[in-house]
Amino acid sequence: MGTPETSREPCPDRIIDDVGGAFGMGAVGGAAFHFLKGIYNSPKGARLIGGSQAVRMNAPRVGGSFAVWGGLFSTFDCTMVYMRQKEDPWNSIIAGAATGGFLQMRQGLGASARSAAMGGILLALIEGAGIMLNKFMSEQQQQPIVIEEPGATMASVPGLPQMGHPGAEAPSVSSEGSSGSWLGGWFGKGKEPEAAGSGSETKVLESFDAPAVPTFEFK
Repeated sequence: MGTPETSREPCPDRIIDDVGGAFGMGAVGGAAFHFLKGIYNSPKGARLIGGSQAVRMNAPRVGGSFAVWGGLFSTFDCTMVYMRQKEDPWNSIIAGAATGGFLQMRQGLGASARSAAMGGILLALIEGAGIMLNKFMSEQQQQPIVIEEPGATMASVPGLPQMGHPGAEAPSVSSEGSSGSWLGGWFGKGKEPEAAGSGSETKVLESFDAPAVPTFEFK
């Protein structure tokens, strides 16, 4: 997975790309904000007209401000890439500070320094969040998938006899059968052993005399 710096456009084309993206973002966001503001400030019966007029007056201005900021940022970013000959988050942080300071240069040195500090901090937070997100996504992709087998699950249940295990215990003889054999040996009367291989007792009915079948032979 590429970093935000390597996934962007090459440096000469990056400026135009950022200018267009910033203008679109500012125009859409400014249109929504000023449309709601125009509806709120307009009298009853003319709220829709007031909202549309506010959008036409303010949305291009907000989009142009965003475009100026995006163009300056990309210009400083490309300058840092050319000077440092590498792509890393420090280019974006320095470019954000330089853009903030340049836009507030007419307000004085103090305002320009404060704006530069705010721009650098904001870009540092954005770059840090992007790095953490990329690291988290890469760890999720590299994590192996573990498939549990049914036999391993049954083997881990305590109290169940394990088939084929060297330490498995044979099932114990029931107490009824042991007591019956003990009493049979003591009194000389034991239970008759059941037929091997049969799971149920078989009872034989006694035969009975059937009536004679008449014959039709002539002597």
